[in-house]
Amino acid sequence: MPIQWQDIVTDAISLRRELHKNPELGWQETRTAERIRTILSSLDIPWRQCADTGTIAWLNQHGKGHHIALRGDIDALPITEKTDLDWASGTAGCMHACGHDGHTATLIASARWLKAHEGQLPGPVTLIFQPAEEGGHGAREMIHDGALDGVDEIYGWHNWPAIPFGKLVSPDDIVMCGNGTFSITVNGEGGHASQPELCRDPVLAASAITMALQQVISRRLPPQSATVLSVTSIEAPSGATIIPSQAKLGGSIRISNEASREQVNRLIREIATQTATSYGVSCVVDIQSRYQATINHPAPAQRLRKLWQSLHGTSALHDGIALPIMASEDFSYYLREIPGAFALIGADDGRGHDKPCHSDQYDFNDRLIPMVTQLFAGLAGLPSRTDN
Repeated sequence: MPIQWQDIVTDAISLRRELHKNPELGWQETRTAERIRTILSSLDIPWRQCADTGTIAWLNQHGKGHHIALRGDIDALPITEKTDLDWASGTAGCMHACGHDGHTATLIASARWLKAHEGQLPGPVTLIFQPAEEGGHGAREMIHDGALDGVDEIYGWHNWPAIPFGKLVSPDDIVMCGNGTFSITVNGEGGHASQPELCRDPVLAASAITMALQQVISRRLPPQSATVLSVTSIEAPSGATIIPSQAKLGGSIRISNEASREQVNRLIREIATQTATSYGVSCVVDIQSRYQATINHPAPAQRLRKLWQSLHGTSALHDGIALPIMASEDFSYYLREIPGAFALIGADDGRGHDKPCHSDQYDFNDRLIPMVTQLFAGLAGLPSRTDN
């Protein structure tokens, strides 16, 4: 009996909720990987382990046509879930708060549909189940382990609660910004709070550094640049009558290109060091680059948009959101290697799916699974689906 479309969708939703209930952090996705591989084996889809907890699988593996890859990320976040869903996380301090459970389930649904129609595929298809997207550079490690070998073009997506349901954003250039983190350790001389003149107060200096850094975007960079600099933490534990000897700052940057990264990093070091000196203390600045900007290639992005409109109507594209998105994605690694495109697809259907990614109230919108499965099938070269 031919595989039924609705059975694929129903099974994918069930899998999504199972994954949501059993989340695993980046590079710890052993159960998730085992579940993915078991399903692939049951479908007679060849696969191999890639970058430890990652998996790559192939359809029409020896086909001679254009070879595309489809990617889904599999890791969760260190967040305690605060929903009352039947499928809420059963793992303390860990939650699928970004929808990677849905991305994984969608790629599995796509695997089922593509396998059922493998003989119609015009070229090979690689499925990439990627670990450690959330800051773990999983894409980089998958590439190092051969995930893109022989691949001509790659596509990926992310659900986005800030966009109306079913609306797609996939520009011809930058989609999401690059990012980095920084820490600043301010070293002074502690002492009694009643004798500040005998101390060199790192708390006061840290406060001044924080205020000075907030002026980088407004006064040191052109207003046209898509850049964010946020101080996100100040730590200086002490007693009520004690001036401590050390304070620590932490923060994040978002940049649209590597030239902006170099400029922002230089300004952080310059401002922190000079401000510390003016307060009679010293500081150590540590800056860590994370992901580069996710930049689409025009032709694949145009293909993706055109296909989405053919599936969901000419009004299915969204132009009501400022680009680039200031969040970051390690899909950028793939797009630096080969042509491809990344899409944001709206999740907000007025039914509670407007909670932002990384919120402890977030839940993936299961209604996206069949829509994106159709998209992936079309990108792989299958005609519009039928129900048999």
